[in-house]
Amino acid sequence: MKRRHLPFGWERNWLRPLIGSSVVLFFLFIVVSLGHERSSSSADVASSRQQSMDSYRNSATDGQLLKLPKLPRFGYLISGTKGDGQRLKRVLQAVYHPWNYYLLHLDLEASPTERLELAKYVKSDPVLREFDNVWVVGKGNLITYKGPTMIACTLHAIAILLKKAKDWDWFINLSASDYPLMSQDDLLQVFSYLPRDLNFLEHTSDIGWKENERARPIMIDPGLYHSEKSSVFWAKEKRVMPSSFKLFMGSSWVLLTRSFLEFCVWGWDNLPRTLLMYYTNVLSSSEGYFHTVICNSKDYQNTTVNHDLHYMKWDNPPKQQPTNLTSEHFGEMVESGAPFGHKFSEDDPVLDRIDWKLLRRSDGRFTPGGWCMGSSFLGRDPCVIYRNPGIIRPTVSTKRLEKLLVKLLDPENFRSCQCK
Repeated sequence: MKRRHLPFGWERNWLRPLIGSSVVLFFLFIVVSLGHERSSSSADVASSRQQSMDSYRNSATDGQLLKLPKLPRFGYLISGTKGDGQRLKRVLQAVYHPWNYYLLHLDLEASPTERLELAKYVKSDPVLREFDNVWVVGKGNLITYKGPTMIACTLHAIAILLKKAKDWDWFINLSASDYPLMSQDDLLQVFSYLPRDLNFLEHTSDIGWKENERARPIMIDPGLYHSEKSSVFWAKEKRVMPSSFKLFMGSSWVLLTRSFLEFCVWGWDNLPRTLLMYYTNVLSSSEGYFHTVICNSKDYQNTTVNHDLHYMKWDNPPKQQPTNLTSEHFGEMVESGAPFGHKFSEDDPVLDRIDWKLLRRSDGRFTPGGWCMGSSFLGRDPCVIYRNPGIIRPTVSTKRLEKLLVKLLDPENFRSCQCK
């Protein structure tokens, strides 16, 4: 199955409608939203506004208002370990949107009680029950830190999402220590203007010290054959660098297309399986598997964008893990234009600041968006009353994400950063 390559000139084509329509669309959605609040019948309002927006989407012509592009859908994996149940719940509430799909995974170290409590929340919440787009993995996978079991868990989650939902466009992996820096309405708005075959992952073939520390040593992960967690260990021998493919490494955080992940899971070419076996013995394989597959595939290597869409702060000189983000980094986080941040300590005060300033979210509630048609007057939850999830209400954060993507997709540096 062949994958089309991006035309050379596509980068310029999407910028004009994306930037030019943002103000118009934002004003349009505000007007629609205000119109809802003035109505006395919420049921009639939802029906009439849905019909008007559907009509607007379907009937706009070149001589009329700009036609709205089809909204994409995201499939999320949100994963955690022992003690992360409440953190997963908070991340879910912050990134939730009825238009998307979500898979929650607590690994084998988490207690059955903690996993059950998370599943009970998903089943009992009226919004989640109504839209039925959030699932909890019933049997947690054993995850070894920096072992290949992390990739096995991710591929397992992708396979579940491919089976459960047929229409998502991009896959996003998050952990309990990640948090969104903008609403899903903002993300949906901007990505609706992008080609659906772009894959976002930080990657490079200039692996430097990682050649001797990760690529050459032969690492064994006991999590592949033990039922209890234990540390990885190494064989005495070291191997030579591969000659039949080129190694790429980068960040564990990715935003990947459904098409590419079908290629990885179903593997009509043998490359994904070959590399999966190779990375079974590579430390921190989650930082190299998808990167090496995509950059060694002629069908997908021209679809990469060299960014993981996360804001991170590293020590100088960099250590193995990024530093914990705090209120000290808030300004830089916002200005980065990245839709996500990594990593945050549990219940750090900066999370409340993000909720209040960027997400307009109250504690224990979903991030409000165009799908919420209730009033927030006197602290009420606007998402208790909801409507067509295809209606979005982007915020000023859209501009920051647009700025980041314009920079990443600029013709002068976009191609030069692909699989180099």
